Amino acid sequence: MKKQVGFRSRSMRMLAASTILSTLTVPMAALAAEPVSDEAQAVVPAAEQADDQSGGGLGEIVVTATREATSIQKVPISMQALGSEMLEQRQVKGLTDFATLLPSVSFAGLGPGRTTAYFRGIVPAGGAYASVGYYLDDIPITGTGVPDIHVYDVERVEALSGPQGTLYGAGSLAGTIRFITNKPKMDRLEYGYNAEVNKYGKGDFGGQYESFINVPIASNLAVRAMGYYRRDGGYIDNTPNNGKFNDGSSATLTLGDNNPNTNYTLDNSAIAKDDYNTIEEYGGRLQLLWEMAPGWEVSPQITAQKQVANGYFGFDPRVGDLEVHDYDVTSQDDKWYQAALTVHGHIGDWDVVSATGYYQRQTKLLNDYTYYTVTYDGFGPGYENYLQFFDKNGCTGSGATLKCNTLINPQQYYHGLRNEKKFTQEVRLTTPKSWPFNVTLGGFYHSQKNEVNNNYATRGLDNIAGYTMSGGGDSNPAGFGIPVAQGGTMVLGSPAVKGDAFYMTEQDQDWKDYAIFGEGHYDITPTLKLTAGLRYFWTEYQVVGFAGVAASARNTVSSLYVPTGTMGCPIPLPAERLQCLNSNLAAADQVGRYKEEGETHKVALNWQFEPSKMVYFNYSTGFRPGGFNRPLRIRNVGVATVPAFKSEELTNFELGVKTTWNNMFRFNAAAYYETWDNIQYSVVIAGTQGAGMTGNAGKARVYGLEFDADLKLGKFTISTNGAYNNAALKGNFCNFKFDPTSLSIDQLATCTAGATFGSPPVEEVAAASGTRLPRQPRFKGTTSIRYDTVLGDADAYIQGAALYQSNATQNLNVYNNNLLVCPEIADAETDAGRSCTTPGFISFDFSAGVKKANWTLDVFIQNAFDKRGELTRNTFCSITFCSGSSRTFTIKPQFFGMRWGQRF
Repeated sequence: MKKQVGFRSRSMRMLAASTILSTLTVPMAALAAEPVSDEAQAVVPAAEQADDQSGGGLGEIVVTATREATSIQKVPISMQALGSEMLEQRQVKGLTDFATLLPSVSFAGLGPGRTTAYFRGIVPAGGAYASVGYYLDDIPITGTGVPDIHVYDVERVEALSGPQGTLYGAGSLAGTIRFITNKPKMDRLEYGYNAEVNKYGKGDFGGQYESFINVPIASNLAVRAMGYYRRDGGYIDNTPNNGKFNDGSSATLTLGDNNPNTNYTLDNSAIAKDDYNTIEEYGGRLQLLWEMAPGWEVSPQITAQKQVANGYFGFDPRVGDLEVHDYDVTSQDDKWYQAALTVHGHIGDWDVVSATGYYQRQTKLLNDYTYYTVTYDGFGPGYENYLQFFDKNGCTGSGATLKCNTLINPQQYYHGLRNEKKFTQEVRLTTPKSWPFNVTLGGFYHSQKNEVNNNYATRGLDNIAGYTMSGGGDSNPAGFGIPVAQGGTMVLGSPAVKGDAFYMTEQDQDWKDYAIFGEGHYDITPTLKLTAGLRYFWTEYQVVGFAGVAASARNTVSSLYVPTGTMGCPIPLPAERLQCLNSNLAAADQVGRYKEEGETHKVALNWQFEPSKMVYFNYSTGFRPGGFNRPLRIRNVGVATVPAFKSEELTNFELGVKTTWNNMFRFNAAAYYETWDNIQYSVVIAGTQGAGMTGNAGKARVYGLEFDADLKLGKFTISTNGAYNNAALKGNFCNFKFDPTSLSIDQLATCTAGATFGSPPVEEVAAASGTRLPRQPRFKGTTSIRYDTVLGDADAYIQGAALYQSNATQNLNVYNNNLLVCPEIADAETDAGRSCTTPGFISFDFSAGVKKANWTLDVFIQNAFDKRGELTRNTFCSITFCSGSSRTFTIKPQFFGMRWGQRF
């Protein structure tokens, strides 16, 4: 089932190279192209008018958030748009760059292509669906860990705060991010390029080359192409361990007991390297615009990227500044493409849009997992079956005299292969403009298939003599044990479930989403407009596959989804997937399925009390489907049933103003109040071999204020934006408990602060009412000051900008949060109910540039004073197991460079 994605890297290189070479071929294209009429040259798209500031005032920003081109000052929702000029000025290359400029957006992840964005503190930590919609033009590529779309030849990036469920569906519970690309133009020949060299302050050099070309082939046909190559030098050092762990203790594993013959000293000298978190990336985009008949346009488009990101992008302050101790390779190879076809036309006076998209992505991930081994070693005797593995070539004797002297390296690593395929079809009809009201009606279909292959493995585990145990246990059936000189019991064979994987997940996931929607506008008076929308949807989800360890597979009722058979599985599992069956896993009664239907709606009222001033009220709802949990195997007990988790609902009340004063000062602000019900949250239950489940953490309330402002005073432009967000639980988040009598895992119906259950004791209250929601700072904002002037016959500018945000918690569960943020006082502070926070910070960026005729030269320095602005803290495995090896993810360290560009 491990099929390759249907494109090859060489085709991407050819696309990028052909576009780069466009700078040499354009003169020939100009000779071949038909002349462009004066009328065509006079037509300037609205998006370009938005950037025109030749009048000395503020330019208008035109957006398509409501599925039609409208000034951002007329849209009755809180949103921001970063235009192409702003994106270049702030050196935006991908998601993490522009997310820092959006005050309502926070994000978490482990590096490029492994990052998820959030709005207004709505940070779910579980479930199958994303909470933020992620769009490339009209086509969604929504998911968790979205690809890092390269920002070049992009008209703007739009960020829509609050539920966007009416027009954008289930993946837009909390907000939507849209990348709007530059489209082909039939009235002009243009091309250009940027060449950049850069360096991290104490890190390595990098650079990138970007190029685009737009060619009008005929009066009704144009093509546009973009290609780029990027290499980022790293800034994290994987330092030699020098015989010590990150906490200063010895790097010798005792492997479950104190026998010196079963010790193993970890050594990362073979992979230790400075600046090891490099990025190499290339890709391109090809677009065609064909006016096949008057009023009908056809626009096919394909975008493709490949990114290889090495190492972690967080560091361990216990090791040192921007340093880690990794004992195995960490690298993600991420390649994807999206093909889209948009047809826009008119049937009579009705406006018609059809948007079709196909998206395919493959990610191959290697990740160091040694600290999981370290954790199990710390548990002491009884866990040798996770650690003591012997090379069969080093064994002597047999039976009771069997002795194996050579331990293999027990450290674990993770290998993941994920293939995603998405097909999207949307059709929209808009009523004639002559009608007294305006309505857009639409239908939406989305199909997604994911193949997930996760191996938590030890190299060579499939080729060992056996492993030792201290006796007993569900992995040591009677008669399998043979005493050996090392102590404990030698179990012949391997604990690998397949290959060298100790724990494995192989799943096929299938989503289907259907929706019909409508949104309309009615002018109650010439200045008072009513907007209303409704979306009704149906969603289906199913999964088939295996997840667990060898003991789970052997069990008569294994961790297969919805198991109904009576037999276990052979170990190792067969090479082909879906052959390890409890009777017939492909049968309908053995496929995990979930279905749900519902609706989202919105009502907005906006009053344009002056031509450049508006006040609005917006009420909207969002929805994220629920799902089911697979059965979990409890150590030494059996398989426990786990209830399904409920869908989330978000309700938003928003009051805002949008004003422009004398085309010199623009001020927009919105105050909001949101209620969030049935928060989906992933937990790991003690004794489930690290397997997780998703439950519901109760309710939360969120209120806050967002604003943005621009002031133009002669040659000075001052811009600022910010968001205050207060998000907290509304009611206690009760913990989950395993009932050995009924073999079920359920959430406590009620819970009392300070009360515990189980051994070791677990707090009944995972998070008390009033606990802050994680990841989102209370305040986040940016301010920039730009000075434009003239040097001789060239235009010049100098700009300074500040990024600032306050502290934040990192996990909704108070105990887990404190393990990440303040482990030294975690227990005491959990009892007190107080969550520790990561510190706030401020950083400064500076840039300057010169523009003359068709060329530009820019120099820049980001995080000029090299501050460690802490964004998140994360662990790759469960927090309760791996908090001692957590990593801190910060804004970029000091980063400077120079960019040269030309446009023709």
